Amino acid sequence: MNKKEFFLPGTPLYFAVKQSLLAALASGEWVRGQAIPPENQLAEKFGVSIGTLRKAVDELVSEHILIRHQGRGTFVATHESDQHFFKFFRIQRRDGYKTYPTTRLLKFRRRKATREACERLQLPKDASVFHFFNLLSLNNDLVMVDEIQVPEVLFATLNEQSLGERSSTLYNFYQNNFGINIVDTREKLSVCQADSAVAGWLDIAEATPLLLIDRTAYTYQDRPVEWRQTRANTAKYEYIAKD
Repeated sequence: MNKKEFFLPGTPLYFAVKQSLLAALASGEWVRGQAIPPENQLAEKFGVSIGTLRKAVDELVSEHILIRHQGRGTFVATHESDQHFFKFFRIQRRDGYKTYPTTRLLKFRRRKATREACERLQLPKDASVFHFFNLLSLNNDLVMVDEIQVPEVLFATLNEQSLGERSSTLYNFYQNNFGINIVDTREKLSVCQADSAVAGWLDIAEATPLLLIDRTAYTYQDRPVEWRQTRANTAKYEYIAKD
């Protein structure tokens, strides 16, 4: 990478450095859990001051893409910590109690992507996706159903057995098995009614009002890699907005 090759006129210098760091992460130059080079080396590489380099790194740390370990350096973040999990999992009991969900795979298939899935995941019209449903329980309560679609091109070896038997969170599973790091999500909230399938899975009456969380998840450089629709029973649980 040549010095300042991403530095376009009018772009703040620290932001250009940040984009260069994201490009290096997207290319696999540094992988999950790996330390990035020391700040002085990166500053020299990009031809900028330590202060400019540090401002770019600070933003990536605040976005949980990188993580600093005192006395050890700065590392590519993983999805193994509570901090990362609860950044993306925003359902908690009404008394404020947070816990990891218990997950059960309900359905799994490979299918041709619908037009909407192609739009959401920026796929060509002839693309295929893996389409699956998870049932999530909290505190032994059946709380939500996740309907998830991911591009086959990025998850080519995904199968029902590995997905159903995973021992980690889903985003950690993506990271460990496919090198896909989720670094951002964008969500829209609305209300829906439980259809017969969802009602049966959640053990509620058909047409019960549910919270619908429509989420697209992104990896580096704003590339969409997952489309998820969550139907949540909010009788005892609530959605916590981002800070």
